[in-house]
Amino acid sequence: MDFSQNNLFGYIEDLQELTIIERPVRRSLKTPEEIERLTVDEELNDIERAVYLLSSGQDIQGTSVVANLPVLMQQNPAETLRRVLPKIREVLHVAGVEMQLTAAVAFLTIQQEESVSIHTYSHSFLHIILQNLEHRDAGVSNAWLETLLAVIEVLPKETIRHEILNPLVSKAQLSQTLQSRLVSCKILGKLANKFETHIIKREILPLVKSLCQDVEYEVRSCMCRQLEHIAQGIGTELTKNVVLPELVELARDEGSSVRLAAFETLVNLLEMFDADDRSQTVLPLVKSFCEKSFKVDESILVSLSFHLGKLCNGLYGIFTPEQHLRFLEFYKKLCTLGLQQENGHNDNQIQLQTLEQEKKYISVRKNCAYNFPAMIVFVDPKNFHLELYSTFFCLCHDPEVPVRYTMAIGLYEVAKLLDSGVYVIHKELVTLLQDDSLEVLDALISHLPEILELMTTGGENSGSESKLLTVPDLIPALTTAEQRAATSLKWRTHEKLLQKYACLPHIISSDQIYYRFLHRMLTIIMTNNVLPVQKAAARTLCVYLRYNRKQEQRHEVIQKLIEQLGQGKSYWNRLRFLDTCEFIMELFSKSFFCKYFFLPVLELTHDPVANVRMKLCYLLPKVKSTLKVPTDKHLLQQLELCIRKLLCQEKDKDVLTIVKRTVLELDRMEISVDAFQKRFYENDLLDQEKEREEQLLLEMEQLEKEKQQNEGRSTSISDKIFEKKRRDSKTSSTLSKSISLSVSGSSSSASTSKEGKKSKLVRSQSFSTQALHPKYGNIDKCSNKSSATGYTSSVPGVGKGSMLSFSDDSFRTRSTNISGNAVFSSTAPVATSSRNTANSVDQKNNGTKDSHSRKMSLKNRKSNS
Repeated sequence: MDFSQNNLFGYIEDLQELTIIERPVRRSLKTPEEIERLTVDEELNDIERAVYLLSSGQDIQGTSVVANLPVLMQQNPAETLRRVLPKIREVLHVAGVEMQLTAAVAFLTIQQEESVSIHTYSHSFLHIILQNLEHRDAGVSNAWLETLLAVIEVLPKETIRHEILNPLVSKAQLSQTLQSRLVSCKILGKLANKFETHIIKREILPLVKSLCQDVEYEVRSCMCRQLEHIAQGIGTELTKNVVLPELVELARDEGSSVRLAAFETLVNLLEMFDADDRSQTVLPLVKSFCEKSFKVDESILVSLSFHLGKLCNGLYGIFTPEQHLRFLEFYKKLCTLGLQQENGHNDNQIQLQTLEQEKKYISVRKNCAYNFPAMIVFVDPKNFHLELYSTFFCLCHDPEVPVRYTMAIGLYEVAKLLDSGVYVIHKELVTLLQDDSLEVLDALISHLPEILELMTTGGENSGSESKLLTVPDLIPALTTAEQRAATSLKWRTHEKLLQKYACLPHIISSDQIYYRFLHRMLTIIMTNNVLPVQKAAARTLCVYLRYNRKQEQRHEVIQKLIEQLGQGKSYWNRLRFLDTCEFIMELFSKSFFCKYFFLPVLELTHDPVANVRMKLCYLLPKVKSTLKVPTDKHLLQQLELCIRKLLCQEKDKDVLTIVKRTVLELDRMEISVDAFQKRFYENDLLDQEKEREEQLLLEMEQLEKEKQQNEGRSTSISDKIFEKKRRDSKTSSTLSKSISLSVSGSSSSASTSKEGKKSKLVRSQSFSTQALHPKYGNIDKCSNKSSATGYTSSVPGVGKGSMLSFSDDSFRTRSTNISGNAVFSSTAPVATSSRNTANSVDQKNNGTKDSHSRKMSLKNRKSNS
């Protein structure tokens, strides 16, 4: 620090400023007289204290009493109504804005909580509400009006008629204030649904017509917006005869706000008009609005662009082809509004756009982006490429972020509408994934799994081998999006993106995920500084590992998880290893966790960092739940040994407390056994399903290798036969037979004794396109959904519309007989573990016994004959 003379004077000045700032604080302290005035006798009960504060207290104390009124009504309604409410009524005549707003909210709360009967409420509270409706402050008046409109919903008809409707006749007259007439408009809109048609026609509609012709444009605009509610209350016929003429007149009003209100009300009431009204009355009005919007009245452009999709589809049936084309061209023009100068199309227009105009044009293009799905319906999805693709391209490349953001939000709706033609927009999907704004990316990834699924399966080329052909630049765009999210400060977007990337096994191949995404997830876990991001990456990595199709790659990832996380130098990495193990227990079978991760987890009981040991203790009950006896008896012994060491050697008090608590929880736990038990029925079914999927992955890998080898042999044999056929043309017929025999023989000789394996391969291929890449939702729901209704229906993924569907009865029988938990073993083509060795021995013994009994029966038959 520099203590030169100049700096020292600077420090002294700063200190003087601090003392000056402090003086007003000391002056603002309450004096003893003020404290005495604010002090209330502690012996008073709640009702007496409320009456005292309303009578002699300050405004802030009175406001506090009014805010506490709903509580008083719950505790002692009779005394509150008798003593407190009259005082509040007196105080509100001279109360300030804050107390008035508090009272409006308190009265509404009392009605919603139903503290008193509606008859008592209308008798005690309704008059106070009506008295304060015409408060000079507009905010206070609106607050009381909102309370009244909510109360009207529950008031009896007779009360509404006598207390509200009858006084409304005088309140709506021209002689009344502007505020009074505006309040009358809103009340009339609410009353239209409360009475029969003849009462509305006789008592309400005359008032409506009068207010529609009021001298003040604010009243005409307000009443025009209430015509929608009135039309819904009076029915179609009266709407046509009374409301529609008023709307037509208001649509030609001199006030722009009135014309705008009339236009929006017309659009909202479009369904209530018949075809004649639409073609003869509504359509000419809409056409005039569209024509004047550019030349005369630009104020309606924003509203027109927002309602255009609804308008076009509402009038679709009465459009001529020429009108259809005209409205489509009008929409396209709105989509590029304000961009002509940038593109050089409007050279004659010399004046620059004002800032207000520019904001208006951005809002118009944003509204066009919002209406784009509706316009696809308007032109028919079959004509999308011809009619709307260029507009779609412009909106996705719009220079303004709000427009691209809106397109990203609606892209899923666009993809659903295009259905089999969705491949047309794959370039725009890639463009939005690589957008400069993270807001656009965040909007897009909300429905990214659904969009990618439609993109890769919606077209004709829906086979697994042609997935990447439909979206060729998808993988680079996805990796770029993730890297941009990672380098930004918006970690929530990054977390959300990583969660959505768990859908990729359903979209792209296992190798692409391994080389482009899986190692990236591991890097994020080890290097990112945000815990939710690390956890999202860990779970997505576990999903990728769960559906990886190559044994070597699985082993490599498992080894890296254990060495770089579980045995990492940073305690932070070891904590993330425990998080990853939680996800593994959720997504994989118990046997998989026990085989690869059980012992590495237990090794962390010796971790030098107390936080790691503490987190492990919280995890131990879940770890124990993965064990089965007697198969995992040795692992159970290891677990008990580690717990004993923790109890004996732990020096950290917090960890020791958690260890003791965990020991009690572990003692209460029951370990499932290899045999089925009713208490573990659902969990065992779910675990067996996971084991079958893991087993099927191994079988698929082995059978694909055999298929490749057989294909290699068959091609070499067919080549030799072709050479023979070329040399000896005389024996072509015999050679053709031998070719067919040899080709079929080469493929069938290896499969005649392996018919089961051949059927497995067919199933494995279907599994690779369906079951191997389940929808992202099933992954999340896998551990939560299970029921005990039946063997196949109770397991998530088995049955109709599930993640796995086995239609082959023989395979179902075979898979149900596999009780072993063999997963990812490299010692045999179809891997088995120690869990099913006993079963296999029993099967062999049973087989030899059966064959021996059959031989004995044959001998006895021969001797008898």
